[in-house]
Amino acid sequence: MRLGALEARGSKMICAVGTQDGAIEKKQIIPTRGPGETMDEVIGFFADSRIEALGIASFGPVDVHKSSATYGYILDTPKEGWRHFDLLGTVRSALCVPVELETDMNGACLGEMTFGIAKGLDSVVYVSIGTGIGAGVAVNGLLLHGMLHPEAGHMLLRRHPRDGYEGICPFHATCFEGLASGPAIAERWGRPAETLIGDNKVWEMESHYIAQAMVNLILVMSPRIIILGGGVMKQEELFPMIRKRVKKILNEYLNTAEMMDMDHYIVPASLQGDQGILGCIELARRALMQKNPVDR
Repeated sequence: MRLGALEARGSKMICAVGTQDGAIEKKQIIPTRGPGETMDEVIGFFADSRIEALGIASFGPVDVHKSSATYGYILDTPKEGWRHFDLLGTVRSALCVPVELETDMNGACLGEMTFGIAKGLDSVVYVSIGTGIGAGVAVNGLLLHGMLHPEAGHMLLRRHPRDGYEGICPFHATCFEGLASGPAIAERWGRPAETLIGDNKVWEMESHYIAQAMVNLILVMSPRIIILGGGVMKQEELFPMIRKRVKKILNEYLNTAEMMDMDHYIVPASLQGDQGILGCIELARRALMQKNPVDR
């Protein structure tokens, strides 16, 4: 069973072929340019690979509702040329294989649930903190959709008492992404996050914002685990700071086994950056099983 995986990001398309057990046979990275030239390369990769099904985890916003007339379309993205592009339809008509589509963050969440640290858990939150901030959420084993899909990066937060930075988000300055994303860190401190290792005041402030967001997710979603990925979370010193601050904010309001073992509750991503691709492999497997249910 040769399964295709397309992790469609704003800056690059990660294309891979693998098997249902998560073994990746080959991978290619294609820069995201205009839809025409980018998708010609993407389709060429998968056509040459003779895949049986394809899973897509896409940047967004993207229409994930199968009953919608614009299912599989990129919606009101600021990405040049991609607004209202029929991503799913373009791939389906070119490759003629079953295709399943999700958001990039839900895809990463699914990868961790299928092959990673959240395997066997039914309620999971995956948060990526990097150039932007996004979250994938599974509740009772199902990836969360709704009016659209989770946009946890834009939850509003209380400003740190020593933070005079206005925030980088053009829509709501003091949201999670506006205050804690990689570009926010760089603009606030005048240097990129990766050059600020060991500067306690930087990471104390960052943990203040991340912990607030985690508490909001804990209280609303009640996940069994929270996984933190993305470039900012490569600063491993953040994890103990976040866990400590989450406990302080919650103030013993929740008395669960997870709260008693925070080291195994708020955790780093586990799949060496491949959680999105591996989520796509699982999406492709599901697409193929829906076509051939007797093979389940």
